[in-house]
Amino acid sequence: MSTKLRITVVDADPERAHMIVDGLCEAGDFDVTVLGDETGLARKLAQLAPDVVLIDLANPSRDTLEQLSVASGANSRPVAMFVDRSDPDMTRAAIQAGLSAYVVDGLKKERIKPVIDAAITRFHMLSQMRSELNAAKAALAERKTIERAKGLLIQARGITEDQAYALLRKTAMDQGKKVGEVAQALVTAAELLK
Repeated sequence: MSTKLRITVVDADPERAHMIVDGLCEAGDFDVTVLGDETGLARKLAQLAPDVVLIDLANPSRDTLEQLSVASGANSRPVAMFVDRSDPDMTRAAIQAGLSAYVVDGLKKERIKPVIDAAITRFHMLSQMRSELNAAKAALAERKTIERAKGLLIQARGITEDQAYALLRKTAMDQGKKVGEVAQALVTAAELLK
C-alpha cells in the first residue's frame, strides 16, 4: 500500500494541469491523478479516494462552488481551490461550502505545496472541531434523556432526584450498560405506554 499523499487535480485546461503536476513533482513525492472533466466528479473521486483535491477554475460561480464542494467531499478530505479572481461574497461562499483553502489570483507552481499544507492543517482543525461539537451534542442529548428518565422515576416511585439517579446507575451497572442507555430504554418504554 502506497504511503504517498494521493492528490487529485481537477482542471479542464491541460496546460494548467500540466503546470500543477510539475509543481507537485518539484514539491515532493506525490501520487497525482488529473481529472480534466468535471462530469461525474463525485463518482470519480469516490473511486480514487484522494487525500487532497486541488481544483483550478478561472472564475467560479456560487453554484459551481457548492457543486464542487459537494462532489469533492469537502467535509471528508481537504479541498483547495485556486481562482483567478474573486470578491467578498464569493470568498464567503467558498468558506461556507467547506473548502479548506480558497486561493485567489490563480495558481503558481511555487505556491502549491504551502497551500496543500495549509489546506491539510485547516481541514484537520475543522474536523477536530466538528468531532468535538458532535461529542458535545451527544453528551447534551444523553443528559436530557437521563433527566427525563429521572423525572419518570420520581413520578412513578415517589423518590428523590438523587435516588432516581442512583437507581439508574445501579441498573446500568447490573446490566453492564451505560446510564444513558438505561435512561433511553426507560424513556422509550414510557413513550410506548402512553
